[in-house]
Amino acid sequence: MQNDQKDISLAILYFLLSLFISILFISQNDLLYTDTNQMILSGSIAGAKWGIQIIAALFLLKKKKFEFIRRISLVCLSGSISLLSYYLLMYLPLSSWWQFVLTLIICVVIMLVLYFQAVAKTRIGLQWYFGWVACLIIAILLQLTIVFHIIT
Repeated sequence: MQNDQKDISLAILYFLLSLFISILFISQNDLLYTDTNQMILSGSIAGAKWGIQIIAALFLLKKKKFEFIRRISLVCLSGSISLLSYYLLMYLPLSSWWQFVLTLIICVVIMLVLYFQAVAKTRIGLQWYFGWVACLIIAILLQLTIVFHIIT
């Protein structure tokens, strides 16, 4: 029970830090985000994939649910921290758009590796990893269609 409380506390802390970093990142990119509604939509899509995983873990995992949620909250935080690489990529002779795309690629690769490790360390089935990858693909497609209007 004490481990559960620690896992819950750390998960809340990691998700809140991730939220803060993500809001900061989105709000500072007015070249890519043209209005507040677009920023809110983008953040909501990103957050929804984590919400789905948390809800699934709460309902489908038994003893390991809080450990798993803590581990994926650290994945989320790592992904948000990796968004800060955008500010390093600004020094490369690339357009803002390509800097943004590279940042997202870095973020996705880091989260793919860390999420896989979270599943492995928690010793739960690989369907959790593939479920999250499916959520990630859907989130990316939603971002490209309804946020950035790249795919129509």
